[in-house]
Amino acid sequence: MYPMKSFNFVITLMFLSASCLGAEFQTPLTQYGHPNFQGVWNFSSSTPLERSDSYGETEYLTQLEISELQSNREQTWAGYEVQEEDISSRILSSENATSVGSVNLFWAELSPIRENSRTSLIVYPLDGKIPPVHDGVLVQRGDQTGIREIAGQRPVRYTHGGIARNGPRDRGLSERCLVFNSGPPLRSGPYNNNIQIIQNADHVVILTEMGFDARIIPLMKKNFVHENIKLWSGDSLGYFEANTLVVETRNFTDQIASLGFPGIAYGDAEARHLTERFSLTGSGTLDYEFTIDDPATFTDKIVAVIPMSKTNSLIYEYACHEGNYALAHILASADR
Repeated sequence: MYPMKSFNFVITLMFLSASCLGAEFQTPLTQYGHPNFQGVWNFSSSTPLERSDSYGETEYLTQLEISELQSNREQTWAGYEVQEEDISSRILSSENATSVGSVNLFWAELSPIRENSRTSLIVYPLDGKIPPVHDGVLVQRGDQTGIREIAGQRPVRYTHGGIARNGPRDRGLSERCLVFNSGPPLRSGPYNNNIQIIQNADHVVILTEMGFDARIIPLMKKNFVHENIKLWSGDSLGYFEANTLVVETRNFTDQIASLGFPGIAYGDAEARHLTERFSLTGSGTLDYEFTIDDPATFTDKIVAVIPMSKTNSLIYEYACHEGNYALAHILASADR
C-alpha cells in the first residue's frame, strides 16, 4: 500500500513506463511464428462496466481522479477488514457458531495489478452505457444474495438467486455451476480473475480459473458449426491480426443471457455474435476487448476493454459442478 504522498509519482512513473514500453516493445513470437500469448494473465478490475452519469462522454480519468479513487478503495477495504475481524471474533467466541461470513475477504482480489485510467470498461456506445433493449425483449431481474425469490419463468439466465427452490432449473447459472463471470466474454469478478493461454501451431486454448473451463479455439477453421447446434460457450474460431488474437464466437444457447450479471440478464444469447480481441501492448501487458453484436436483443453493439497483466501465479482448479451438495442444501432450505 503506497503512502498517498508518493502515489501521484507512482502513477506518473507507471504511465511514462507504459509509453516507453509501447515505443520499444517487440512482439514475442512462438516457434510457429504467431504472437506469443502463453502464460497466466490476470484481469482483475475495479473499473465499473458502465460509466457514471457524472462523467458524461469523458473516457479517461485525470491523474488526480485516479489518486482519489485509489485512496477511497483503500479506505473502503480497510473498513471491510475491521468489520470482518469483529464478526470473526464474535463467531469464535460462540459455541453454536454457524456463519462463515467472516472469511469472505480471504480469497478476494481487492485491486487490479494494472490501474485502468478509463471511466468505464464500456468504450462504445460513447456514453459508456449498456444500450437499450428492443421492445419485447425479456430483462430478468433477481436477488443476487439468493435470500429472496423473485417470480419469473424458466430458464433463469442471471447467475445468482432464483425464481423458486422447486428444482435446479429454478436457480441461477452460477449456483448450478454452469456459467460464471469468466464468460465468454470475460468480466472481472471478486476472485479467480485469471486465465491461462496455451498455444500450438493450429489451436489456442484459453483456460479460465473461474469455472475451470478450457476453450479450445481452432486457428485453421473457416466456418461455424450448423446453426441448429447451440452451445453454452458457443462455437469459436480464431485468427491473428498483427499482434492481436481475434476470437469470433456464435451458436450460443438461448439458456444464457446476451449480457448477464449476478442479478440481471438481458435477453438471450442465441443471436449473439461475440468478437474478442487479445492485443499485446507491452512486456507482460495486453488489452482484452470484447464486442457483443446482438441485434435481436440490443439497439446497438457493445464494446468493452479490460487491461490484463501477466503474472507468475498458478491456475488452480475451481471444482464446481452442477448437482453438488451445495445446490441440494439450497433447495432443501425451502422446507425450513
